[in-house]
Amino acid sequence: MATRLLLVRHGETEWHAENRYAGVSDVALTAKGRRQADELAGWARQRGVDAVACSPVSRALLTARPAARALGREPEVVDALREVDFGWGEGRTIAEMTAEDPEAVRRFREDAEAGAFPGSEPPSAAAARASAALRGLAGRRPGGTVLVVAHNTLLRMALCAMLGIPVGRYRLVFPGLDNAAVTEIEVTGARTALRSMNVPAGAPLTGGAGNLDA
Repeated sequence: MATRLLLVRHGETEWHAENRYAGVSDVALTAKGRRQADELAGWARQRGVDAVACSPVSRALLTARPAARALGREPEVVDALREVDFGWGEGRTIAEMTAEDPEAVRRFREDAEAGAFPGSEPPSAAAARASAALRGLAGRRPGGTVLVVAHNTLLRMALCAMLGIPVGRYRLVFPGLDNAAVTEIEVTGARTALRSMNVPAGAPLTGGAGNLDA
């Protein structure tokens, strides 16, 4: 039986305005990020969600808790859904890194796998742990709908792995996920279908017209 996974990037954080790489860093939600979490809770209640899972990082957990509370559940914290460790890039902006080592940034932009930042978690490894965690959630809830709150880079890498796209191209194929927006996939065994992409939680619920299959 197919399981629907509703993949959500956490709410806005204090590093959002500067677009700093927040991987293992514990960065707080802004007031807007907390409002986004509340909007997501209302959306999840209307959508019909059977379970909520999230990354252990506080920005994801704090985004997931209002939805879980609205559904009368506790979020399942999944360590494998934590964000990627960006190594040399952690806590920095692209502009700061370019000023220090423009060649390293060029390699990263061309192929995020071959040109991964020094000291960072390899994208292929991050994609493998994330996709395994997502398939595990789907396998434990056949026919159900699970809200999964995690992170921008990790979710894009997982989507590449699950849809058969080279992980090093994640930035090119999926330029970014908006805070608290929903990407819906359908998982049936080893098969994954992309049903919708980056839909704001405040958008009206639809029947899923225009779905893409993979």
